[in-house]
Amino acid sequence: MDDRHVARVMTWNVWWRFGPRWQDRQAGLLQTIRDVDPDVVALQESWATASSTQAGEFARALGFHHAFAAPSLPPLPDVPEHPDQAEVDLGVGLLSRWPITSTRPVPLPARHRPEAPVALVATLAHPAGPLPVIVTCLEWEPAYNDDRIAQARAVADLATDPQRDGAAPVLVMGDLNAAPDSPVLRPLFDVLTDAWPAGGGDPKAVTLRSDHPFAPLEVEELIDQRIDHVLFRPGQPGHRVTVAAPRLAGEPIDGLDPSDHLAVVCDVAWTQRG
Repeated sequence: MDDRHVARVMTWNVWWRFGPRWQDRQAGLLQTIRDVDPDVVALQESWATASSTQAGEFARALGFHHAFAAPSLPPLPDVPEHPDQAEVDLGVGLLSRWPITSTRPVPLPARHRPEAPVALVATLAHPAGPLPVIVTCLEWEPAYNDDRIAQARAVADLATDPQRDGAAPVLVMGDLNAAPDSPVLRPLFDVLTDAWPAGGGDPKAVTLRSDHPFAPLEVEELIDQRIDHVLFRPGQPGHRVTVAAPRLAGEPIDGLDPSDHLAVVCDVAWTQRG
């Protein structure tokens, strides 16, 4: 296999400016990303101000390219919990070792929210050909299951749009706020492959842990589940996609959790059959 046909990908909900010591957490987030050494990073609950974005700051430190789109989920606090949250957007971000040649924020269905969250649809200039990436975060409220399923269908439609057919696979990465066996994800799993089991990942892996000091224990359906996902489909019929070394990242650094989620990391490779 041509070693150009590979990408190490990482998706991570980085917890916006929630919780205490958000500034201190930035160093742990960046150090974890450095240690993983990914090619592509999807960020959820990422922040942006009028003058800067978290994705932009990380990209400058890493020598990467970046993009950001808002709004996303969860909604911003009605009243800022501390001054550093005031007038700060919450969205999804993208970091890429390769140039980002196109980006488009696509609103997702949202009957129950005043603002529709977006999926960030991007194309990366991978050496082996354009690499389509979709970064998103889906609704989690059980009472809003119609939105949850409609958003999953919308992302599935984006991922299967023929305009994204090509030399490389289509990647969907994000906090999907549902465990792998949830009916919410059925529209996605009908057309995409979950990279975690495809690569032999631990079926008991958890990305939202109940032992985190700020775990949202009230969301019982999501706690102690793998709710952060990398999904893919081949770029063309006959192409073969393989996954290696699926793993979690984001353990505490110097006693401080970088986020309330763990990141999902895997190496995605693809070949073209003649």
